[in-house]
Amino acid sequence: MNICFLMYPWEEIDPENDTSLALIHECVKRKHGVAICTPANLTIRNSVTSAFCTVIGRMDKVPAPLKTFYKQAKIREEMLPLAGFDVIFMRANPPLDPLMLNFLDSVKDDVFIMNSLQGLREANNKLYTAAFGDSHSNIIPVTHVSKNKKYLVQQIKESTADKMILKPLNGFGGSGVILIEKSAMSNIKSLLDFYVTNSDGTSNYVILQEYIEGADLGDVRILLLNGEPIGAMRRVPGSDDHRSNVSAGGSVAKHSMSKEEKALCKQIGPKLVKDGLFFVGIDVIGGKLVEVNVMSPGGITYMNKVYKTKIQCQVIDFIESKVTVKLQAFDRRFRLRKEVEDA
Repeated sequence: MNICFLMYPWEEIDPENDTSLALIHECVKRKHGVAICTPANLTIRNSVTSAFCTVIGRMDKVPAPLKTFYKQAKIREEMLPLAGFDVIFMRANPPLDPLMLNFLDSVKDDVFIMNSLQGLREANNKLYTAAFGDSHSNIIPVTHVSKNKKYLVQQIKESTADKMILKPLNGFGGSGVILIEKSAMSNIKSLLDFYVTNSDGTSNYVILQEYIEGADLGDVRILLLNGEPIGAMRRVPGSDDHRSNVSAGGSVAKHSMSKEEKALCKQIGPKLVKDGLFFVGIDVIGGKLVEVNVMSPGGITYMNKVYKTKIQCQVIDFIESKVTVKLQAFDRRFRLRKEVEDA
């Protein structure tokens, strides 16, 4: 199997904690061909969609520690046609680049893409999470999405809660997430000016969400593969930050999924699979869905350390099964067409 990871540059990888590196490492261990490229390195030559790739050299003996593997890996640069890969594994950080998806549209029928392009288009921002809620469901906190500052101020005033969460629609890794309090209403309008209005006169959508009690104790990151949970961890905020993201200074602790969290995964899993979102990270607080991460969900290395497991093995097993089915279908069609032609 040949797999291309569409992600951030090799030089920006955190060799101790990077989920993408753990997946790459597992592929190299299994003797698969591995290359990585960034969205900026996609190109078209003679009507063929290609990429300037960083190719990971095959290794006779692959070091077990990620840090050692990263240090010893031999890489080379080469332009390669994307349709020549069996898999394109999306690991690019948000925000989503729509032009990147336009490039990939030309190869989506030739290559298994994880996650699907249509799924990424629908779920790349936090509107996807907001769409899970309905009048018969209570799986997400009360959520408002708007760029109307007057409306947002009104919702804050009318809320029965003393605190709410404000965050940009396209943020990731906890960036831009702030806690607002009614006792500081005099600052709300200036905060909304900063978040909503750009210097060029354009405006941004923001999310205003009810504060869930217990959020100060952290959230739960759950990884789902093919709609089923394969790992979970509790993320605990640092002493001087309300955000629990590890990238924002949070720490990781063991977590056994609650009855409510299992029910939540069971409820949203079928829709994720239907949308082609096979590898997803969800953030949960108090049994409620806060975010769905579909582009580059992380947490594998932390969960592996806490639980002494190898979650990346399950992910690569799944990809191998998808490629096998695709190749079998291709072989079958080829045989049947030849039978017709020879008749």
